[in-house]
Amino acid sequence: MKLLFVSLGCDKNLVDTEVMLGLLDKRGWQITDDETQADVIVINTCCFVHDAKEESIQTILEMAEYKKTGSLKALIVTGCLAQRYQEEIVKEIPEVDAVLGTTSYDKIADAIDGALEGNVSIELADVDALPLVETKRLVTTGGHYAYLKIAEGCDKHCTYCIIPKIRGNYRSVPMERLLEEAADLAEQGVKELILVAQETTLYGRDIYGEKSLHKLLRELCRIKGIRWIRILYCYPEEIDDNLIQVMKEESKICHYLDLPIQHANNEILKRMGRRTSKEQLIAIIEKLREAIPDITLRTTLITGFPGETKEQHEELMEFVDQMEFDRLGVFTYSPEEDTPAAEMPRQVPEEVKEERQAEIMELQQEIAFEQAEDMIGREVLVMIEGKVADEDAYVGRTYKDAPNVDGLIFVNTDEELMSGDFARVKITGALEYDLIGELME
Repeated sequence: MKLLFVSLGCDKNLVDTEVMLGLLDKRGWQITDDETQADVIVINTCCFVHDAKEESIQTILEMAEYKKTGSLKALIVTGCLAQRYQEEIVKEIPEVDAVLGTTSYDKIADAIDGALEGNVSIELADVDALPLVETKRLVTTGGHYAYLKIAEGCDKHCTYCIIPKIRGNYRSVPMERLLEEAADLAEQGVKELILVAQETTLYGRDIYGEKSLHKLLRELCRIKGIRWIRILYCYPEEIDDNLIQVMKEESKICHYLDLPIQHANNEILKRMGRRTSKEQLIAIIEKLREAIPDITLRTTLITGFPGETKEQHEELMEFVDQMEFDRLGVFTYSPEEDTPAAEMPRQVPEEVKEERQAEIMELQQEIAFEQAEDMIGREVLVMIEGKVADEDAYVGRTYKDAPNVDGLIFVNTDEELMSGDFARVKITGALEYDLIGELME
């Protein structure tokens, strides 16, 4: 029996996919990437914004066709879209045999068994549960880096976000479980751990009574084989001196933070339900850069939030120009049903959102290119990701770049390198977001 898995959405969703793959691999399933050969297809869905929802629905419909044209016997839908629209999925897409919510992924094997017996099932556990799965994950990221999901859910309740309703309240994974998982990943050859959660900075407060990310980081740094530890999704208001100190002291921790700030106008931030002001954001960014001069800061922004004026957009542009973020992504606001923002007056037209998004990205492109040019002549440590086809060159990442969201460095050499190798590289050129370099002797 052959199994095909489709994982959509974020890296946190990918971790759930890898857990399910581990459970099914243990059952003896053969994994395939050929839709026409699959006996069972599992789609781990996303519905964070409208485009993600559309992609999830389209993927389900496309895979459903293989019940007519392929060898597909069971179609399973899991993840966020499944949690939110379980009844609608079963009703509107009769080819779907089982639906599993965000805290039911540990039931995947039973759901498939039931589907192959002809049963249609909906499996929804308590949205605030934290499934305990002893089986090892099946890492799908190439083996040299892996995501470590340190918490589930969110308590922030930003007015535009549906995550708390489909992922539950914030709940940290106990430290001993994370350390065991990280050690196992290191044994499998993982050299870079990327810490993820809806918010990493609050880690431990719910189970240890205080924020404990810095304690977790110190323990992770002791694991042999791990060379880099990267931290994503740090809410700026929760960054404290303990986190800054451990980043300064522990050489394995990349001087890189992802700070999703979303906007810089105080009125918009307040209506978004964010916990920071523009002044506080500037203070936090300046504090980080003063404490860790070579830190790389990534952020994400939302354009076209309900009521956003031209002046407020221009204020955001000025902020981006002033702060000169190393990495930046921009989303157009997506009204999600059952969120307060979707009911707010003065919704911004789609074309205006897109124009504003393009303006910010054009500005950021200039900033990024100037920063890339400043790197020419420097020596950097690079993690090799793979070889460029038909060329004496490899592609890799520096500590300044997270996989799949940031830039790359193309390394020219006729020496043979392997994915996961670390190499010293001299930067010789710059593209818009990427770098070019030569392997140093």
